[in-house]
Amino acid sequence: MRLKHLIATLLLASSLVSAQSFVYITDEVDIPMRSDKTFGDNIVRSLPSGSKLAILQATEDGWTQVNFEETTGWIISRYLSNNPPAREQLEKLRQTYNANKLLINKLANRKNELETEIQDLKAKNTKLSIQTSKSIAEKQHIEEVYKDALKLEHSNEKLITTNLQLKTEIQLLKNNNTATQDSSSRNWFITGSFVLFFGILIGFIFPNLVNRRRY
Repeated sequence: MRLKHLIATLLLASSLVSAQSFVYITDEVDIPMRSDKTFGDNIVRSLPSGSKLAILQATEDGWTQVNFEETTGWIISRYLSNNPPAREQLEKLRQTYNANKLLINKLANRKNELETEIQDLKAKNTKLSIQTSKSIAEKQHIEEVYKDALKLEHSNEKLITTNLQLKTEIQLLKNNNTATQDSSSRNWFITGSFVLFFGILIGFIFPNLVNRRRY
C-alpha cells in the first residue's frame, strides 16, 4: 500500500512539473511557504489564495519547491493547482466584462456619431444634388441663350448686308434720278431755246411778208 501511495505521489509530482511551469494557491486561507520540508518554526512567508508560483521541483513526499517574488520555499503539493482559483477567474471575467461593457459603450457612442455624420453627409449630398440640378438647368439655359445669340448675330449680319445693298440701290436710284432730272432740264432748255428762236424768227419774217403783200 505504501508503495502504491509513493508511486501515485511521484506521478502527481511529475505531472505538475511537466504539465506547467506555474501553479496557484487554491485554499481560501493564506498558505505558509517554509524554508524546508518540515512543520515547525520555518515559515518564510504566507501566500494568499490565487498567488502564482514558479515550480522548482516536486518530491514524492507531497512537497513542492516553488519561487514567489524572488523568495524560494516549500509548500504542500495538495494546496497547489494548475488553474487559477474560481474567485480569481471570476474577478478576471468581471474585469473583462467591465472592459467589454466600456468598449461597447464607446462603440455605441461612436456608432451614434457615425450615424450623425451620415445624416449630415446625406443632407449635404441632397444640397449638392439640388445645386447640381440647378447648375445643369442654368447651363442649359446659357447654352440656349448662346444659341439664340448666335442666331441673332447671324440675322444681324444678314440685316447689315441687306441694309448695305439697300443703301447701294438707294444711292443708284438717287444717281439715276439726278441724271434724269439733269437730262430733263437740258431737254427743256433746248426745247425752250428752239421755241424762242422760232418765235423770234417768225416775229421778224411774218410782218415782212404781210407788208409785201400789201404793196
